[in-house]
Amino acid sequence: MFATETEGLSVTGGCLCSEVSFRVTGPLRPVAACHCRQCRRSSGHYVAATAAPRDAVEIEGEVRWYRSSDTAIRGFCPACGSNLFWDGGGETLSIFAGALDAPSGVTLDRHIFCADKGDYYEISDGLPQFSASDR
Repeated sequence: MFATETEGLSVTGGCLCSEVSFRVTGPLRPVAACHCRQCRRSSGHYVAATAAPRDAVEIEGEVRWYRSSDTAIRGFCPACGSNLFWDGGGETLSIFAGALDAPSGVTLDRHIFCADKGDYYEISDGLPQFSASDR
């Protein structure tokens, strides 16, 4: 489930205004592009996110959390509005890939909720596509 290229490494990231920063120590899951309606509405396009074990993520600064469904909350910077996290409970925290500093060591490996994708673009990169979640 987790990428081996980030094993033992520390990856950093943060928001646009630098009020929120984070460090992930340990492996990151490959990036999934989520095309669900909620992700498209909250980001203005689809969301590309990785994930890490909760105890491997250290966050500095204030994160504002928005309950977007009965099962998930979304974390963003209250100063600049940058989308940073998706939290569905469980053992991992999803991290928006665009918030990671380079080199991140992760790559996109699938598309999820493709049945909900926007009508203004095509998915043509040849990666696996799932109509709903791949979990």
